Amino acid sequence: MVLGTGTRLLTGAVIVACVVLVGPSAPGGPLFGRSQPVEAVRDVVPNRVMTWNICNPCETSNVDRAAEIARYAPQVIGLQEACVRDVEKIRDYLENLHGLVYHVEYGTVLRNWGRCGGVPWHPGAYGQAILSAAPMTGHVAVEYPDGGSEDRGYMAVTTEVGGQSVRVFNTHLAHRRQEAVRARQIGVLAKEVARQDRAIVLGDFNAVPDAPELDGMWALAADADPQCRTPQTGTCETTTDWQTKFDYIFLRGIAPREHGVHQTEASDHDLFRADLDLA
Repeated sequence: MVLGTGTRLLTGAVIVACVVLVGPSAPGGPLFGRSQPVEAVRDVVPNRVMTWNICNPCETSNVDRAAEIARYAPQVIGLQEACVRDVEKIRDYLENLHGLVYHVEYGTVLRNWGRCGGVPWHPGAYGQAILSAAPMTGHVAVEYPDGGSEDRGYMAVTTEVGGQSVRVFNTHLAHRRQEAVRARQIGVLAKEVARQDRAIVLGDFNAVPDAPELDGMWALAADADPQCRTPQTGTCETTTDWQTKFDYIFLRGIAPREHGVHQTEASDHDLFRADLDLA
């Protein structure tokens, strides 16, 4: 049967209208370039904080990084070795794939084409980042006077954790055999932490718990792992692929309720998470 031109146009219009109303035949289909979330929308855990060195440069998908964060849905997360472009993609995936919306602030310490891409005359920004489900104020980003073999620094914001306003710091200290450099960096950071009655200090300190350069932090705060103290009274859970503890959630004036170290293939550092008591 041969249909007239008018009939064919009418039939086509009806089919298009039905597809628009019903949607693609399978979830995640290519219609209009949209896909369905891979997880149900969920809320953040309001008293949960997390620190994670996301590893850079590493062959890791930002989709995978976002999925690891969404698995635990912290109120606040401090990221180290973070490129601004990667963090923006992670935020987009957290919102569009997992229904988690975060604000962001950066603690950029250098621009590096090799690490963060871009073009040679405008390389990507590299350093720390803080994601928070609540707005942040009082943002500062400080580069340490001596970064060691690579520029390093800390950042701080005031945001809400567990319904309470708290100062949150995020840092990444000098790596490898640079104990004296780390000690000087901790001196700079500890001076600011000491100004706070309550503070959360997240970061990769590149030092084991009984390293002398950490004394300045232990004098001010306790790690969220209650078995990890100096001098050690228990066994500290390791947080890296080489079986050391380098990652800390130092708490000043705040008590931990529960914590966890979560292994991941998305980085050479594990995710270190703590649920806090801010009453």
